[in-house]
Amino acid sequence: MASDLIERKLTLLPDQPGCYIMKDKDGKIIYIGKAKNLKNRVRSYFKSTQYGRRAKLVRNIADFETIITSNDKEAFLLEITLIQKHRPYYNVRLKQGHSGYPYIKITNERDPRMLITNTVKKDGGYYFGPYPNVYAADETLNFLQKMYPLRRCNGYQKRACLYYHMGQCLGACFKEVPKSEYDAQIKKIKSFLNGSVGPARQLLTKRMNTASNNMEYERAAELRDQLHYIDATVEKQKIISHDNTPRDVFNFYADKGWLSVQVFFIRQARLMKREKKLFPIISTSNEEMTSYIVQFYNDSDRIPPKEILVPASIDHEVLSKMIGVPVRTPQRGQKRALLDMAEHNARLVLNEKFKLMEMDRRKTTGAMDELGNALGIGHIGRIEAFDHSHISGADLVSAMVVFEDGKPNKKKYRKYKLRTVDHADEAASTREVIRRRYTRLLKEHAEMPDLILMDGGEIQMNAVKDVLENELDLHIPVAGMVKNDKHKTADLLFGSNDHHINLNPKSQAFYLVQRVQDEVHRFAINYHHQLHNKNSMTSRLDSIKGVGPKTRNKLLRKFGSTKNIADASVDDIQALGISKKVAQTVKFTFENDVPVAKMMKN
Repeated sequence: MASDLIERKLTLLPDQPGCYIMKDKDGKIIYIGKAKNLKNRVRSYFKSTQYGRRAKLVRNIADFETIITSNDKEAFLLEITLIQKHRPYYNVRLKQGHSGYPYIKITNERDPRMLITNTVKKDGGYYFGPYPNVYAADETLNFLQKMYPLRRCNGYQKRACLYYHMGQCLGACFKEVPKSEYDAQIKKIKSFLNGSVGPARQLLTKRMNTASNNMEYERAAELRDQLHYIDATVEKQKIISHDNTPRDVFNFYADKGWLSVQVFFIRQARLMKREKKLFPIISTSNEEMTSYIVQFYNDSDRIPPKEILVPASIDHEVLSKMIGVPVRTPQRGQKRALLDMAEHNARLVLNEKFKLMEMDRRKTTGAMDELGNALGIGHIGRIEAFDHSHISGADLVSAMVVFEDGKPNKKKYRKYKLRTVDHADEAASTREVIRRRYTRLLKEHAEMPDLILMDGGEIQMNAVKDVLENELDLHIPVAGMVKNDKHKTADLLFGSNDHHINLNPKSQAFYLVQRVQDEVHRFAINYHHQLHNKNSMTSRLDSIKGVGPKTRNKLLRKFGSTKNIADASVDDIQALGISKKVAQTVKFTFENDVPVAKMMKN
């Protein structure tokens, strides 16, 4: 089941393309994926049944974050880059450098060829891609082999190959092709694959129009499709560039006194890493941003890149002097698009923070106010709740939990071993624990709660009111948490005549009462189990011949449970200063009693 944080973040996901990064409880990246629609894709992990490896992944997800891109191709390219950098455990297909998607490669040979490959090797060849549209990559390769031919045959064979006669091979099959001729073709191919497709588009468009005018409609359709495939293959994107200059891209978004910063690290012509930071604005957003960038390099071992990109509002001259590298603001092109993408992500992160804060307020202080309004008592800052636990009237205990501003304060929880009650009596148990708790607060002049919640019905309610009003002269609002036949919170008993207050089951006040009830019940049960197990072991120790109070206390302090005593050796028990005969008796008794203890625990 998804955590409360994940549930809230799922409601804030954008319906845009991008990458999602799944993390475990230690903050380690365990999976990276991409999506055309982040909202639909990420929600599918938690809102549908998963099996096998995917189910294991979901069980280990403690948090996630997203990076927004402009289109699906950018998301795809960013996914590959991030996976190959972080090598997440649950990413199998892409982390070994085998992307599963094609590259167009120009081989490093005397007579080079163009081909499709799925693996990038350090072999001196030129690689372009990867391309998410496999068919488009194949069709583009076919176009390039016709438009800018290199070698398509197997090499020298004393005669011209078929491809040479078709104009798709430079003739290495029967002659020596000058290197300069290959270099000229490769230059055109690289320019095309880097996005300069204007001449090729004009040529294809002219041929398509000619075919259409001649009523060669099938041929015109083929050329139209060819134009589409070229666009799909060389579609502009910002994640992988053709400029190998190392650079860092900074941008920010400011709102409501907070600054959200995004840093993109461009290395080896790829967006390799993203960092984000949120902090309150003390001076102005531009001054805070300038200070942040300077500290970004001064307070760490980071080596500044060759270039830093920032928004126009930042003082370039000051930054450049302090960091020692050129600081620029691009006006157009791929660099400008990267700067805009950083701002888009900064805006998304800050808006998510505000929405999560509002959700948290509604769930905590907002829920307290909602509950106070439903009961007609106004603002509630602190709730104290009580519950009792026992087994057939034995080992009676009570427990109290404290919720402040809608959140549990475990430092103020209290446990009560009942002193005046020796049988199952809800009213008597309630009177004792209420009397002990609030007599102490009165003596210490401590702050009283705004509301007392009892896990029970009229019996507990009347007992609380009797002690508070008639014995201690306290007038604290008291409500009873009533459960239905499925042992779930149904409504509250409140007021002089114990009226039923029906809370909206979808309201935050209802969820708050449910959390309080579950928490106090859990706390009471756990304390009872601890006490029962200890008393059970104490009584069994007392029943063993040769074990007196001193020996019993030694065993309790050292081992603490029947299982530990059963697992201990006779020598371990003797080491406490116990005779061998008694140690053997203790060992035998608890060794044979462990199954019973386990049954009681279950």
